[in-house]
Amino acid sequence: MSALLAAAGALLTDWPIWAAALATAIAGLMRGYAGFGTAVILAPIYSVLWGPRAGVPVMLMMELIVSLQLLPRAFKDADTRVILPIGGAAALATPLGAVVLLTADPEVLRRCIGAFVLVFGMLLLSGWRYHGSRPLGLNLLVGTSAGLLKGATGMSGPPVILYLLAGPEEAKRHRANLILFFALIAVVSILGPLWFGMITAEVLAKLLILMPVLLLSVPVGARLFHVIPPQFYKRFALAVLVTAGGIALLA
Repeated sequence: MSALLAAAGALLTDWPIWAAALATAIAGLMRGYAGFGTAVILAPIYSVLWGPRAGVPVMLMMELIVSLQLLPRAFKDADTRVILPIGGAAALATPLGAVVLLTADPEVLRRCIGAFVLVFGMLLLSGWRYHGSRPLGLNLLVGTSAGLLKGATGMSGPPVILYLLAGPEEAKRHRANLILFFALIAVVSILGPLWFGMITAEVLAKLLILMPVLLLSVPVGARLFHVIPPQFYKRFALAVLVTAGGIALLA
């Protein structure tokens, strides 16, 4: 433990950890408010600061902890008929995606993460959504693609978010669906980095510093859900996503 605290103390003297803390606070507010936002903000930012193989495992561990924090309230409001097949397929596909994280060129992977977040932000801005039915086969396909993305980039959200947010459900149900999905996949997503030895002392030191920031900001975002109108949040969220993706793509 003393070695971990010493490593964390050394990190505090470098500017990247402070930039990561700011991004983490913003991501926590988004996650608490909307039920998503952690990975799509932190994966590109952490990848720029530390590279994908160090940044993505930090984000995955944070995602696991915050998902468990939000899960109890969300489970009763979620549509388990849709979410459980999507989450199950994603959980099975995630370890395959982790192989990409281990073997891909870090520079290429970082830019791919940035491009993916940028495209996702633009799609949200355009208002495009999937408006068809949700049969079991399509649920499994969406879940599989989300799992592969989760393992490779730390981001499972974009295909699931675009798929689920098109439904007629109220905002409360949308939020609960996303929280339940992210909780299901978060448990499995950490297995790949553990197996391949990516959870190093340096990763744990970063987690030690940044996790309190996330845990403090998520409840604030959850309270803001009852205060801030969705249209104002949407503009803010889109600006953050486009900025994060642009930084990772062009930095």
